[in-house]
Amino acid sequence: MVLPFGYFELILAALCYYCLTGFRQRRRIMTDWPFLAMLPALVRNISTIHDRCAKVLNHTGGTFLFKGPRFFQMNMLATVDPADIHHIMSSNFLNFPKGEEFKEIFEILGDGIFNSDYELWRSHRKLTSALINNMKFLRFVSRMNTEKVAKGLIPVLDYVASKGVVVDMQDVFQRLTFDTTCMFVTGYDPGCLSVDFKDVPFSRAMDDAEEAIFARHIIPKSVWKLQRWLGIGKEKKLKEASETLDDVIGGLISRKRKDLSQGFVSKGRDTTSSSLTWFLWLVITHPDVEKKIREEINVIIPTSEMGSFKLFDTEETNKLVYLHAAFCEALRLYPPVPFQHKAPVQPDVLPSGHRVYPNMKILFSLYALGRMKRIWGNDSREFKPERWITDKQMIRHEPSYKFLSFNAGPRTCIGKQVAFAQIKAVGATILHNYKFEMEEGHVVAPNVSVILYMKYGLKVRVARRRP
Repeated sequence: MVLPFGYFELILAALCYYCLTGFRQRRRIMTDWPFLAMLPALVRNISTIHDRCAKVLNHTGGTFLFKGPRFFQMNMLATVDPADIHHIMSSNFLNFPKGEEFKEIFEILGDGIFNSDYELWRSHRKLTSALINNMKFLRFVSRMNTEKVAKGLIPVLDYVASKGVVVDMQDVFQRLTFDTTCMFVTGYDPGCLSVDFKDVPFSRAMDDAEEAIFARHIIPKSVWKLQRWLGIGKEKKLKEASETLDDVIGGLISRKRKDLSQGFVSKGRDTTSSSLTWFLWLVITHPDVEKKIREEINVIIPTSEMGSFKLFDTEETNKLVYLHAAFCEALRLYPPVPFQHKAPVQPDVLPSGHRVYPNMKILFSLYALGRMKRIWGNDSREFKPERWITDKQMIRHEPSYKFLSFNAGPRTCIGKQVAFAQIKAVGATILHNYKFEMEEGHVVAPNVSVILYMKYGLKVRVARRRP
């Protein structure tokens, strides 16, 4: 059958339009569709959302307006512009509280320091600062950490080394940090880190909760609230996880301290174990860095202890500049909390020139921030601890609005030094006494969650270096 010329012309025009539109869409960062806006691109890239966000922000110079469907009010401004971050986190701090939406999304943490604003937050922070800055508490933390490494971590590593089996070091670190954080907060050791690798309901519950919380950032509020009301999807898992967490934490402490302690236990377990996991993987895959760390460790070891098994405490690890730099570099590339968001109370104009309005979500991608070429240079994706060391062999200070892993401004992480003390003591001990080798064929990729875990864990083989 031969088509009339008019029909042929119409089909040809349609094909040309389709090809031209497709070409333009491929050139765009995110296509702004009618009705759905940029939501399809977000959903399509959800499994690689962190890398996709880094690519978009590198392409746009550090700031990008994401447009969601109008009927869902999902518009948000993503920025890694250091001037914007400093403005929001420091110079105009009071106009950018956590806000009700943040508290609603993270309702599982209650009214503790991580969710609260204004006077309640100041009260929590004052109380927490008094504790963490107390020398008796710091000595207690150091002693408990050393004890847990000696009686928990070392027996587990010795066991898997003697059996020649593959072990998931992410699981090991999660168990270690859950035990130590419980000890710091409640004085009780739940004993999750042991050679029998007993089931840990708290750990599974936290993983489920974090995935559900991440989904709340992506799914329109009206949708996840409907899921919560119906008890389906990830909201069902979140409810079950919340009940488990209440049972576990409630069994350790009195009800009046639940919100405060649950936040510290979950944050301590999650962020510290994530930091250790990514650090170990980066060191394993960069043998030159591992060699430099071990050489630095050998310098501080007394002659009488050379060649023997050794644990390291805070006083010793404070001398390890290259080790500290390696942890900073790991945190830059793989921040435990890959993103956070704020919302202004009053209209404002950011230093980048972007206007923001009340309740408009402003997203910081810490994962993208560490990969910005214009901030960290053309080698921004490379693991180079040397970038953190000055010519005088001291740690280089980077502004918090450039290195946001410990937050910035008045909300700067109170436990930063405690966290560094713990991870450096663990890092020095395991690298000095053990060799780690990646399991052949094991895939390392970030999980889609509010905590930057490895999707498939960190599967390695362990061998003891010393008798």
